[in-house]
Amino acid sequence: MVLLLVGIGAIALLPVAAAVALVGRDPRRAGVAVTLSHLEARYAPALDPSVPRSFGERVVMPLLRRFGGVGRALSPQGTLARIQRQLDRAGNPTGWPAERVVAAKGVGLLVGAALAGLCGLVVAGLGVAPLVAVVGAVIGFFGPDLAIYNVGVKRQEQLRRTLPDVLDTLTVCVEAGQGFDAALAQVVRNGRGPLAGEMSRVLQEMRIGRSRVEALRALAGRTTVPELRGFATAVIQASELGVPVAQVLREQAREMRVKRRQWAEEKAQKIPIKILFPTLFCLFPALFIVVLGPGVIKIIAAFS
Repeated sequence: MVLLLVGIGAIALLPVAAAVALVGRDPRRAGVAVTLSHLEARYAPALDPSVPRSFGERVVMPLLRRFGGVGRALSPQGTLARIQRQLDRAGNPTGWPAERVVAAKGVGLLVGAALAGLCGLVVAGLGVAPLVAVVGAVIGFFGPDLAIYNVGVKRQEQLRRTLPDVLDTLTVCVEAGQGFDAALAQVVRNGRGPLAGEMSRVLQEMRIGRSRVEALRALAGRTTVPELRGFATAVIQASELGVPVAQVLREQAREMRVKRRQWAEEKAQKIPIKILFPTLFCLFPALFIVVLGPGVIKIIAAFS
């Protein structure tokens, strides 16, 4: 009976306690509590060995780290610097630092060798499987480099295409009375694409204390586009020699428009050569079959 009365009293006091908790709750303390709970849930498994961890944390991640050590061991000296340059040209994809790319090379080496060896064993037999495994290992090892290079080439092509428009915007802003930094901010605010991102990085480097010359030299080192390098060099020389930046930007914009027209004409002149081989090897055989096929059939039927 006593336990029953205590339970009934607790149930009766539950709404009152809930109301007091809701009314007297401090939102700042609640936010801090939520943050602490997230941090505890994030880092408690790593700090407390008694907390059970998932299969990926116990097995997969250490295995991937060990495979990544294979990639670091097989990479020559200076590989990290070369991969970092490629990542800069590719726009530094999120979550892929140079160390992770090197680790991915090791993982690709082992996984490519295993998958290619298994396929060669199933298809061609035991004699050809080692050779296929070696080919798969080479492809898996150099696959991340090729992927980053492909992304970098496409991004540099986008930089080349959008450079004349960005230079026009800079010229208009500077001639309207804005400074070079304010013109860069205007391009970053209204622009889209990788070139706006590069200008944003230049502006951020200048805001954290880096000089304009150093930021522009870093921009020239992150690109393979000759026109963008020429723009950075021209602005650097204008800053060092005291030449008005508006005049330099106007000349650069005019030159970029001419080069873009020449680039378009060059692309148009390459089209006939590019169409020639698909026409010879794809269109003409089918055309010959359609045109000459009935006659050949009739000739064979007549002589047979």
